[in-house]
Amino acid sequence: SQTYGWLGWAKNGEIAGTTDYGKRIEAFEIRLVEKGGNAPGTTEKHYVYPQGVFYQSHVQTYGWQDWVADGAISGTSGESKRLEALEVRLTGELANHYDVYYRVHCQTLGWLGWAKNGDSAGTEGFSKRLEGIEIRLVDKNSIDVPDTSEQAYISPLSDNCIQLFGRLMEDNDGSERDL
Repeated sequence: SQTYGWLGWAKNGEIAGTTDYGKRIEAFEIRLVEKGGNAPGTTEKHYVYPQGVFYQSHVQTYGWQDWVADGAISGTSGESKRLEALEVRLTGELANHYDVYYRVHCQTLGWLGWAKNGDSAGTEGFSKRLEGIEIRLVDKNSIDVPDTSEQAYISPLSDNCIQLFGRLMEDNDGSERDL
């Protein structure tokens, strides 16, 4: 595999190679081995794929940034650009056992609803900064999960944008709030 070289041996329908890295297959080898016999070499690392926590940010004037993982910076540094939305997802073994829920507090809008497993949370096209982020890692077998029925993401192209405008115009005192 490109940049990795020879990977370990896979067998009987196991995946061999890489996923999501854009690496080309440069060569492959197939050998028949007697049932129950030893592989012709190591079987470790026969499949390389991203694992961990991945996230991306929607940044003022730049839009959606590339996905990053496990401690890398998402957004900008030293440019005075606001984060407006984000997405978080789990991969590998983490995704098999957990769901990631997250919600954001947006300028003038307050807390939006919960997003889950790579869905968008925040706004796009309204110049609203994120002011807070809450993230929960929840076991897939748990019955105590955040409610995802409230709006987590608002963009001018989404159906929920019209609902949001209506909700903001009906404050308790009847006054209007700016988006």
